[in-house]
Amino acid sequence: MMGRGIVGGLVLLLPVTGAEAASRPAVEAEHGMVVSSQRLASEAGVEILKAGGNAVDAAVAVGYAEAVVNPCCGNIGGGGFMVLHLADGRDTFINFRETAPAAAGANMYLDAQGNVVKGASLFGYLAAGVPGTVLGLETALKEYGSLPRARVMAPAIRLARDGFVLTRADTDIFDQRTDRFRADPILAAIFLRKDRTALQPGDRLVQKDLAATLDAIAKGGADAFYKGRIPQAVEAASRTHGGILTAADFAGYTVTESAPLGCDYRGYHFLSAPPPSSGGVTMCETLNILEGYDMKALGFHSADAVHVMTEAMRHAYLDRNSYLGDPAFITNPLDRLLSKDYAAQVRATIPPGKAAVSQDLTPGVAPHEKMETTHYSVVDQAGNAASVTYTINGLFGAVVIADHTGFFLNDEMDDFTTKVGVPNLFGLVQGAANAIAPGKRPLSSMSPTLVTKDGKIFLVLGSPGGSRIITITLETALNIIDYGMEPQEAVDAPRIHHQWLPDEIDLEPWSVSPDSAKLLTGMGYKLVLQTPWGAAELIAIGPDKPAGTGPTSSGNDSSVGGKMRPGLRYGANDDRRPAGAAVGY
Repeated sequence: MMGRGIVGGLVLLLPVTGAEAASRPAVEAEHGMVVSSQRLASEAGVEILKAGGNAVDAAVAVGYAEAVVNPCCGNIGGGGFMVLHLADGRDTFINFRETAPAAAGANMYLDAQGNVVKGASLFGYLAAGVPGTVLGLETALKEYGSLPRARVMAPAIRLARDGFVLTRADTDIFDQRTDRFRADPILAAIFLRKDRTALQPGDRLVQKDLAATLDAIAKGGADAFYKGRIPQAVEAASRTHGGILTAADFAGYTVTESAPLGCDYRGYHFLSAPPPSSGGVTMCETLNILEGYDMKALGFHSADAVHVMTEAMRHAYLDRNSYLGDPAFITNPLDRLLSKDYAAQVRATIPPGKAAVSQDLTPGVAPHEKMETTHYSVVDQAGNAASVTYTINGLFGAVVIADHTGFFLNDEMDDFTTKVGVPNLFGLVQGAANAIAPGKRPLSSMSPTLVTKDGKIFLVLGSPGGSRIITITLETALNIIDYGMEPQEAVDAPRIHHQWLPDEIDLEPWSVSPDSAKLLTGMGYKLVLQTPWGAAELIAIGPDKPAGTGPTSSGNDSSVGGKMRPGLRYGANDDRRPAGAAVGY
């Protein structure tokens, strides 16, 4: 039932709570909430909150803990973005995206005939950019945290040194790279049993080298990672295996801090990541287009709703892939792309009941001018909120660990345009604005997002998922704002996705009814059923005003509970990644 094609299931259109009649209630807490893709990492964050730390302290703790207990995706060998709302009203964005090494060049993944060398930007040391996570977390802690670094990092060091017991949700991920683990003695010694078979549920994973690296950072700060033994070990391994990373690349790495990108939708204010993330721009452009339609009246995933969502996504992803890049290297046309007038121009080109053709939409033609990551959300008692998405790109990144360092390096170079017109790992066909250059940050889809209402935090959300991160985050917010879903319902609801090219609507199972699928096919859409994707990690703050009336009661046996209460924190983990958890106190 999960193959390619159309498989129909029953979906209620009005009202609706996704593919299920009911979702379990979100986790409720009074003081603080952490939601991440690994329960132990969420518990590490709550440990820090209970110790008197604020949301930033907890976010840093979760970031380091995820590097231990979720090594496919959590990391110190990658990079990402953090969007913060502080209790005093300030908002800020910390950019710790990886950068291209000094020896990188636009054609570094092409052969003598100008063709892309398969796998060169995905596996091995040549695929790695300069990691930013450690300096990003250090910057956040120094500027906005309240506890000592050693205290904040203690849970991660403990988990690496003493180990943790694996569950089926953990080993299912490890199984995706078992063959590559076997091919590398360093990886085999950590991530395989002594007989070189795959780790199993119930096994204890101990990571002594990673514990030593984390302990060095706890004692010496970012300098312990960017200077001295660790970058020297990475350079030696990279040189031996055909890479270009050097200790000088590590020493020269910097983070940037700026205002988050903002936009408004039906009275809610969205704060998300600006370039070099495409996430905030693409999501806000899509929201601006959709604001001109009555999405609630159209109904959740009705044919008409899917039609306008698809066309909005199509135009926004065209602009994403054509114009956006590292602002240190190019000028991003944000004023135009985020304009309500521009959104109105796009809406005017969307015909009712008919699919556009992506190949007919190109830069310069009116109205346009010429998937592994992890996310976590944190809210504390004082009203500080942190939305963090960080990544090593593919599962376990470049699938290499330099000797005695304990951490996977990213394969983030694949997020650059390796060749104009050639799809990357996530099928994105990108332009010259995202070409490789020394010191440049690759364009990202990561979309850590905060949503405020009347100046107060309402939602903290984001997701992994490669190019689909944007639409996962978008749809989760729309499910609450437009369709009145409760937090867990919004996360559970089935998803759709379109990204300009390839020209198809990707569907999760039961995301549209057979009737809607037939109507969409008649409009000219190609529908592709896929296995579920992403892992939205959502925190919602109960609104001051009680929710409006919902469906009519079914009587004495009616389900009860699950509605948000004013001022409380509600955490919703996405069971598409069953190792995760919402943990509050």
